[in-house]
Amino acid sequence: MKPRKLIVFIAQAITVGLALAFLITLFWPGILQRQGSVEVREVTENSAGTASGPVSYAAGVDRAAPAVVNINTAKVVTVQPNPLFNDPIFRQFFGRDLNSPRKRVETSLGSGVIFSDQGYILTNHHVISGADAIQVFLRDGRSAPAKVIGSDPETDLAVLKIDLKNLPTITLGHSERVRVGDVVLAIGNPYGVGQTVTMGIVSATGRSALGINTFENFIQTDAAINPGNSGGALVDAYGNLIGINTVIFSQSGGSVGIGFAIPTSLAKGVMEQIIQYGRPLRGWLGIEAQTLTPELLEAFGLKKGTEGLVITTLYRNGPAHKAGVEPGDVLVAIDNKKATDAREVLLTISAHKPGDHIKLELLRDGKPLTVDAVAAERPATRPRH
Repeated sequence: MKPRKLIVFIAQAITVGLALAFLITLFWPGILQRQGSVEVREVTENSAGTASGPVSYAAGVDRAAPAVVNINTAKVVTVQPNPLFNDPIFRQFFGRDLNSPRKRVETSLGSGVIFSDQGYILTNHHVISGADAIQVFLRDGRSAPAKVIGSDPETDLAVLKIDLKNLPTITLGHSERVRVGDVVLAIGNPYGVGQTVTMGIVSATGRSALGINTFENFIQTDAAINPGNSGGALVDAYGNLIGINTVIFSQSGGSVGIGFAIPTSLAKGVMEQIIQYGRPLRGWLGIEAQTLTPELLEAFGLKKGTEGLVITTLYRNGPAHKAGVEPGDVLVAIDNKKATDAREVLLTISAHKPGDHIKLELLRDGKPLTVDAVAAERPATRPRH
């Protein structure tokens, strides 16, 4: 073959090969991948998180901060004298007045959130508990004495009222839509230094079984929350209220990045009932239960795998007792929902109003039983019989 023809032939072969490779790559890309190769997904300009986040949260703060107030409380306490002052010798030399009880005023600080232009403020129960006088200070410099409308120790919430005009109010967000990783801002009065804003993210939602309150459904955040922040606002990046700051986990008393807020989905309902009735109205059946364990299954002669809660405590003449429930019964469902967690059952019962009918599906001696109990109002204290 002549050199010229050879060169033409080689050029044609290369062209055909490249064309074939292009077609294979276009229509069958997997054929050319080497065995053991790894596909990775790289970020694109459209999916980059930095492209959508705000540079500043000042607009959200401007929207929410005017409705966050500082709360100062005062309480008169009686101080008992030292028992040594009862000694006749002390009384002879230092006078009889040493043996008299003395009174002093204790003050504390907290925060609150204005919910209504009528002057209703939501804060924590522990902020105002036992206070003889409460003074509220607004961001605009105004102040006013506050009246306690009602409080709820079981959720650590309280409602105050002040008489001022042209009050700023908070905008409620949807706490049930909050996701882990969302940016949040905590606004309050830490250590009495004045209104302060800190930033963090939502670390967790639905925190419960912490032993803090009877009813727990906390939003956890790493936004700095310190003493004085209690009762203040936890807002989203746009200034919408999603929670009431309540408590921190700390050995030193300062923030370590584990704070908890009561979600607005819970706080709003409690506030509305306090305003309407002076207290929250919750259903109560007069039972206590615990989760079935393998040992309890064996003790009650139940089949392995049986799910439910065993009734360990029954209040005499309570709604459940009147409906025919007995100690040792196994609660397998309530209102047609499986009963596997005692706290969830408590929340389900409490969500009912007094007078509501609650369906209980039980096992007694291994046999199914259904009873209809009429909820009573959950008492503040429940003496056992």
